[in-house]
Formats: sequence, C-alpha cells, structure tokens
Amino acid sequence: MCGIVGAIAQRDVAQILLEGLKRLEYRGYDSAGMAVIGSDQTIERVRALGKVQALADCMTQPLLGGVGIAHTRWATHGEPSERNAHPHVSGNNIALVHNGIIENHTELRQQLEDDGYQFQSETDTEVIAHLVHREQQVRNDLLASVRFVAKLLRGAYGAVVMDSNSPDKLVVARSGSPLVIGLGIGENFIASDSLALLPVTRQFIYLEEGDVAEITRTSVYIEDANGVQVERPVQESTASYDAGNKGNYRHFMLKEIYDQPQAVRNALESRLADDHVLEQAFGTDASAIFAQVRHVQIVACGTSYHSAMVARYWLESLAGIACSVEIASEYRYRKSVVPEKSLLVTISQSGETADTLAALRMARHLGYLATLAICNVGASSLVRESDLAFMTRAGVEIGVASTKAFTTQLVGLAILVLSLAQHNNINPEQLKQLVAALKQLPEKLEETLQLAGDIENLAQGFADKHHTLFLGRGDQYPIAMEGALKLKEISYIHAEAYAAGELKHGPLALIDEDMPIVVVAPNNELLEKLKSNVEEVRARGGLLYVFADVDAHFESDDTLRVINVPHTDPWLAPVVYTLPLQLLSYYVAIIKGTDVDQPRNLAKSVTVE
Repeated sequence: MCGIVGAIAQRDVAQILLEGLKRLEYRGYDSAGMAVIGSDQTIERVRALGKVQALADCMTQPLLGGVGIAHTRWATHGEPSERNAHPHVSGNNIALVHNGIIENHTELRQQLEDDGYQFQSETDTEVIAHLVHREQQVRNDLLASVRFVAKLLRGAYGAVVMDSNSPDKLVVARSGSPLVIGLGIGENFIASDSLALLPVTRQFIYLEEGDVAEITRTSVYIEDANGVQVERPVQESTASYDAGNKGNYRHFMLKEIYDQPQAVRNALESRLADDHVLEQAFGTDASAIFAQVRHVQIVACGTSYHSAMVARYWLESLAGIACSVEIASEYRYRKSVVPEKSLLVTISQSGETADTLAALRMARHLGYLATLAICNVGASSLVRESDLAFMTRAGVEIGVASTKAFTTQLVGLAILVLSLAQHNNINPEQLKQLVAALKQLPEKLEETLQLAGDIENLAQGFADKHHTLFLGRGDQYPIAMEGALKLKEISYIHAEAYAAGELKHGPLALIDEDMPIVVVAPNNELLEKLKSNVEEVRARGGLLYVFADVDAHFESDDTLRVINVPHTDPWLAPVVYTLPLQLLSYYVAIIKGTDVDQPRNLAKSVTVE
C-alpha cells in the first residue's frame, strides 16, 4: 500500500523521489505527493489524485532543492483526494509523510484544535505533523520533537519529517510500518521499501521496531525505543529490479505467471537432497524444533490463507500432524487454546501484513513451541521477529494479484511438511518419491503454461458473465478458492468457490446457463466423486469449464469445455492447477478491459488492519 521516499543530498532530489515512487507503484495507491525544501528555506509541495504520472504532470516547474520527501497514499482516513494526499504540512516549516494508522488520532486532534490548530485534511497523518510543529516551538530540536511525539502515538507508523528551519536533516520514526535507510556518498535516503532506492544505492540499514533516526547528508544517528543510541547493521542488497521491466509481456501479471517455473526452481535450490529435504532451509535450530512439533497453527491473510489451507491437507495426510488454519484478522481478536508443542506458522509475501504481524506478536505470549515465517522479503518484520523462516525467493512481484508469491509459498509449505514428516516416521521410500516429485515440479509448470492459447480461447465464454462458481475437492478446494479470488480481483466478476460436495446444500439453486462453473479435476482418489458433482451441474443446465488431468477422461461437448492439464503427482497437483486458473482470470480481465496490474481499491502490501 502506501509508499515513502525521502532524500537529502547536494543535488536536486525531485527526480530521485519521483523515480522512487514509480518503483513503489506496485503496492497500490490512490494519490501521490512530494515536498522539497528550496534554497530559500521554503517548502514547495505538489500533490495529485491518481497515478504518479499525474503528479509528474503537475510539476510544470521543477522542484529545486536537496532535501525532500514523497509519498503514495492508499486511503484509510478520508476519501482519496488531493487535500488528503501526503505530504501534510504544519505552519510554514513542517512537512511529513506517514504509512500506517494512528488509532488515537481523534483525541489528539481534539487537543490540537483546542490549541488553535486548524486541519486541512481528514487524515490521521496531519495530527502527527501538527504535534511535531507544536513541539518544535518549545524544543527547536527536530529529533527530540519527533521522539516525544512518537510516545504519544498509538497504532502503526513509519514517518519521515522535515523542517525548513533545519534543512540539513530528515528525522524518521518506525513502529509497525517498515522503513529503510539508503546510504550514499555525501547523500542519504529513506524509503518504505529498498526497491525504491536501487538506482541510487545498494547499502541499506533496516530500522527496528521503535527506532527513531536523524539522517543528514553524511551521517545516520539512530536511537532505539528506549532512547539509547544504537548501531544497526549495514546490509548490501543484491536485489534486481528486472521485474520492473515487463519485457515482451503486456502486463506484469502475465510476466509473473510465466516467471513461476524459475521462481519454483529458486525456491527449491539447495533445499532438497536425493531422498530428503534439508531442514536448515528454515534456520539452524529447525531440526531440534521440528522434532518436538505435535501441532501446527497457520495464520495468514488473502492468497496466503489459501496456501495455508492446502498445507493443512498435506500436514495431516503426509506428516500425520494435526493442523489448524485461521485468517489472521480473526485469530488475533479471539481467545485461543494452544495445544502442547504447537508450531505457529505465519505466511506473508511482504512480511509486513499488519494482521499477520500482529498475530505473531500476540502469539509470543500464548505458549507456542516456536514461530516460523514463510515470506518473500528477508529483511521484513515477520522474518526478523520469528524463530525460524523460509524465504520463498519469488523475486519482486509487481502485479497486485499474487501469482508467483503464491506458488512459492506452496513450495515452502511442501518442504515444511516433508521436514516434519522426516521426524514423524514417514516411510523412507515414500519420502524419496515425494522429493522426486518436487524436483520435477518446474518442468510440470512449464508444460502447463503451454495451455495458455487454449485458455485464452476459453475466456471468451466469460465476456458477458457477471457471476462464476469454482469447484474443487480435497486439497483442490483451496485452489478453487484462489481461482475465484483471482477472477474477482482483476476482472471484477463476482466469483465464489465451493467444495464440490457442498453443491447439493444450496449452490445448485444458482445454476443456469448464465453461471459458468469452473472445475479443477486432477486424477486423484476423489475424481469419481467429483465427476458425480459435475453431472449434478449438467443436469441443471449449467455450463462447465473443467481443468482435468489428461488421464481423467473428461470429454468436451456443448455443456462441458475441457482443458487437459499435464499429469502430475497428486500431492503437487494444487501447485500445477493454480496456473490455469491464473491464466483464465488474466484473459477474462483482458476481455473486460480492467486494470490488470493495479485493480481498483486493492493494494499489494496491506500494512494496516
């Protein structure tokens, strides 16, 4: 969601800020803005509703100055509008950008209004700007003022502040929303994601929870939550922004769908032996912890929740370990009973998903044996705050609708399942076969992508449709849920998923020629049951689109369109069948003419609850 970029340099920084915002567009946003301190120590500010390009178009005169901050906003308080866009200012000297939510903003706003401050926006962020301005009247020390204000705030924030009366510094504060400092030569930078700063630096300092920092052109001073000066390690990034280039693909989403065979290879690399998985992929203490696990609790949101549901089937059938799965926003607000020797697993592409992170922090006090994060961002809060972690190595994912992040999460979960199975007396020959199937997975995905032309033709049948049902059984039910989510996200067609056996308990009432039914049908032990469900639909005049194993013996006719999917080991069929559903949603969205990479109302990284 919201993106932050800041810079302090001897050169003009406006174009650096603008480029940084463009690199954060994948996170989702509704407005953008920038403020720069000019040579006359005045703040020049430009804001615009819509895309970063709209902001660039507003900058008819260049913003000149070596100190500046910029922001892309995803609305939480107040409608998307120019007046609610960041940066927010107070007086003639304070400008501020902020990610997160200030939960006590109403009472703070009332205090400030009593002190004579007038608000120009509906945002919680403007409260912080006025609080800093008020403190600066007393302290005339920006670091001290921000440190004091931070103690007044309840909620999540990553904030960057500048004062035109002190144009030689930026001050930042981090609590619950990530910030990274980029180090240059005679210049330094700040961002909510290091990706924004790759054109200007590869050296980064990741701020920890509660940190407050003062950044000048030549120095970085950091205090922890207790006000004690600390040194945070400098890390060199090897990340590539190649994903920011669509190449020959029409959209990032399509490119990232085709990235998946290589992304899965990356996720598997150095993690599989000939006949077992390498538990060190989760951390040096993984083996000792896994040997004790008797229950797994998985917590996640959205697409990550669907991967967790697949893992539940795997854990109980292959590892013989009980598993519970819950949506993070529900889990964190109820009292739960933690079984003995239970492992908490959190799943998040960004590692900054607010509800998932809050669930992890809450779980520290509930008696879990250990915590494990499955994540794509090594420097994220989720990874840093967990006992163990598995990095999915999906690479940068620009499209808001998750594709390769999901399939690499499934790979990480598969490796976790086999790691736990190794401690739970799995048959060695069976383990060897499961590992062999994992090794073949990238090639199976490549075969599956060859169906794209057939799926593009199939998508024509959805051109005038407004509702769709997705059906699956067993570990394909969560894949049906993921397929429905993708269609909703990027084509805006209402879609729901059902376990196929539930049709007779209500959904059959919806079946007619205007309701396409999408079915995932691998050749597994539930195939015959699924075929019976398909016949229930056909008998009621429904039009079926079936993605079926080549050995499942479905035949196309007037009411049933079949796409034959390459045969794969049943236990990894959920990964393989994900790709056809991604392609279907993509081609339907193309027909509908929607914004595929940045669907309306959605954000890539959800760092608020």
